[in-house]
Amino acid sequence: MKDTKMLTFIKNILINMPSSWLNRTTHRLDIYDEKLAKTQFLEQFEILFNNNNSEAIAISELPTAYDYIRLGHPLSCLLEWVIANLNNIKPKNVISFSSKTIPILAILRKNLLANKSTQIVFTDELPKFIDFKVLKNIYGYKFDLKKVEKVEDISAFNGSTVFISQQDEISNIDLKSDIDFFINFHSQFGSILLVNGEQNESYISEIQHVRRRETIAMTPVNCLANLNSIINKSTFENNKNNTESDKKLVLESIADITDTNTKAVVGSSGLSIQYAIMMGLIHDALENHKGKTIRFIVPPNCYGGTNDQARRVAACINNVEVMDLCVDSGNDMVNSINLVLDEIAKEDAVPYIIAEIPTNPRVEVPDLKELEKVLSQEYRTATGGLAIDPVFILDQTFCPNVHFLGEDEILSEVRTISYVSGSKFPSGGECTAGYCVGNTRTESLIDKIELHLTLCDNEATNLQYEILAKQMPTMNQRINDAYRNTREFVNFINKTLPEAKINFVSEELAQQGFTPSVFSLDLPTKGDNDKEKEEYKRKLNHVLINLIITEIPNESKYCVSYGQLNGCYWTIPATSTQGTTREGDKDYIARVALSPNMDMEHHKKVFLDFAETI
Repeated sequence: MKDTKMLTFIKNILINMPSSWLNRTTHRLDIYDEKLAKTQFLEQFEILFNNNNSEAIAISELPTAYDYIRLGHPLSCLLEWVIANLNNIKPKNVISFSSKTIPILAILRKNLLANKSTQIVFTDELPKFIDFKVLKNIYGYKFDLKKVEKVEDISAFNGSTVFISQQDEISNIDLKSDIDFFINFHSQFGSILLVNGEQNESYISEIQHVRRRETIAMTPVNCLANLNSIINKSTFENNKNNTESDKKLVLESIADITDTNTKAVVGSSGLSIQYAIMMGLIHDALENHKGKTIRFIVPPNCYGGTNDQARRVAACINNVEVMDLCVDSGNDMVNSINLVLDEIAKEDAVPYIIAEIPTNPRVEVPDLKELEKVLSQEYRTATGGLAIDPVFILDQTFCPNVHFLGEDEILSEVRTISYVSGSKFPSGGECTAGYCVGNTRTESLIDKIELHLTLCDNEATNLQYEILAKQMPTMNQRINDAYRNTREFVNFINKTLPEAKINFVSEELAQQGFTPSVFSLDLPTKGDNDKEKEEYKRKLNHVLINLIITEIPNESKYCVSYGQLNGCYWTIPATSTQGTTREGDKDYIARVALSPNMDMEHHKKVFLDFAETI
């Protein structure tokens, strides 16, 4: 009776839910408290449930569940809540993934760092896409595989017991006490992880963090299909039959946009791609440079996910280390690369450089000829031998239209892999997918990257391919149109508030093809000392953003994204994209991302009103 009431309520919720629950990839930060991620949403949702209130207006007033759609969203929260209630466990103990592999990796990671044993138990055949030898030899994870005839055969184990189930029906699960983690693979949706018992609840936050950094939550459309199958007690039928044609079109678009004829791979998110890149390069180094230290060189103030993921990988693999690369705010990328490559060469280590061009959030572009020169020159080891040449891992999310890799392009002769967050311009903000492609000197590396993308089950979903296939053919035109809007707004701010410092590309760089549609704004400040000046500026950031989103709510939003089809997005990198960056490297400035389609005159008027108050 209790289950019937709950499922009827959920059915009504799904009928009345906002359309944004399915198609939004950016969340509003003005109605979000990161410390209460998921819990705040569910607490207020349960009030609706207890009052049997499934009205559309009440649902629309629920707070933001997570700051990133790939980490979680209203429908993933509902799915986890339903499964938890059906199995009499806490909602926080249920975690959904788009990947089938990553929940296993999340548990193995924590146990590796805790030096705790793990056994992976299964009744059917092991999934063919998971190469357990690679998990041991490359990722360094330790575990035993054990096949049993039935669940009842699982016995006590001194460590963690992970049970893998491969069934489409997960409404009622027999959580035997000897099972610590129950992972259910769904043929279409991804996976559901159930954390069993209070003794294992310390794993939850770390598993959530793996979902945040190395993969994505089960996608909204798949959560909805999963919920409907639970409500209707039916199996899901996949009627989509044009995924291969969508994929073909996406790969052709990538080749055309990047001016390359090498293999590209498409992942479920930008960080999914970056994780595959890192693990693929580590795999190559372990095979071809045995015993040598592997160095990932990363800007300390870049996107927090990039920074955090690199350090998380290094924490798990003994001979992998992270070095800082100072590229922004008075530091020259070329000079910094030269210094670190010289240092790494003397150690005879393997250098992998991750850098954004333009940089984020200060939108700086290095001298590309000097960059090519410093990346391609020969470095010497301490004994005079030839050092290992670097791999340049280029995040060109801000300018995915610039040609770096094709024949005779600036980085064609340097081992370079370019990757892009597809949630930005490639999809127009309609999905979280990402892609990477290399030049002809990295073909074997791309094969390794593809291997790890497949191993982690992080390839783009069918719907993501469909969205990219629809949006990528118009990407370059949207980039041009959005840049024109951005240049107009930047020029207006320069005229209206000349005391402000704007970080944006020069006209000369724009003529070279660097036409981003994002800029950062360092507002004028006042005070008797540095502390007062910094506090004033930080408050002023919020005054501006609150005014803009209040006066133009249909277009301007306080959220983290870029490359959207419509409107204007505002954020403060230090409190959003740089969330895990060291405090001293954070940027407390406003970052503004414009689209091809927005009311420019209204935005100018509101900004003028703001400028006149300070």
